[in-house]
Amino acid sequence: TGVGNTALGDDTLTDNVSGGQNIAIGINSLRRNTVSCNTSVGYNSLCNNTTGATNTAVGSLSLRSNTTASNNTAVGLCALYANTTGTINTAVGKESLRDNTTGDRNVAIGAETLVNNTTGLCNIAIGQGALFTNSTADNNTAVGFSSLKCNTTGTLNTAVGVCSSFAMTTGQQNISMGGSSLAANTTGSRNSALGQSSLAVNVSGNDNVAVGHGSLSANTTSHENT
Repeated sequence: TGVGNTALGDDTLTDNVSGGQNIAIGINSLRRNTVSCNTSVGYNSLCNNTTGATNTAVGSLSLRSNTTASNNTAVGLCALYANTTGTINTAVGKESLRDNTTGDRNVAIGAETLVNNTTGLCNIAIGQGALFTNSTADNNTAVGFSSLKCNTTGTLNTAVGVCSSFAMTTGQQNISMGGSSLAANTTGSRNSALGQSSLAVNVSGNDNVAVGHGSLSANTTSHENT
């Protein structure tokens, strides 16, 4: 009874009975789908989807594990590969949000962005390798190549610039703007670094404010400097 479906390739839309307005192109794409308004282009893309609706998967193995989640967009090889019930995620680029399972409302643009994110919510990563190792942390924003790359559980961080907050793992509420700003910081929290290489070698110092190129560039563990 499903109408308006397009299926091209072996085992595409195999289980669909009543779902409509679906597009499946590529072997096994949307194979288990039963609902409407999904678009799947690429080998095994959305192949395990059952009741998730309004998803878009373009690229081999994109959204491969998705079952019931809706409103996801995955573009690129293995984008949102492991997603099962996470909703309203956008992943554009090879392996972007690859390991995400239940995390919602994440945006990953660029190859290998937010790769290791599993349950983290409301993260934004733009640029290759941005927030690469983020796993369960929420509300981080990383813009630039390898920005916040090593972050695992640190939350509410903002990093703008190539390798800004690169080594951050568990630090919280940091702002780094400029290439290599706060680059060595791992656990320091509530720091503000504005300018290239500002607070570049800070590791665990808290509550520091550095404004200008190379400002407070020698600080490692001290607190409350301006």
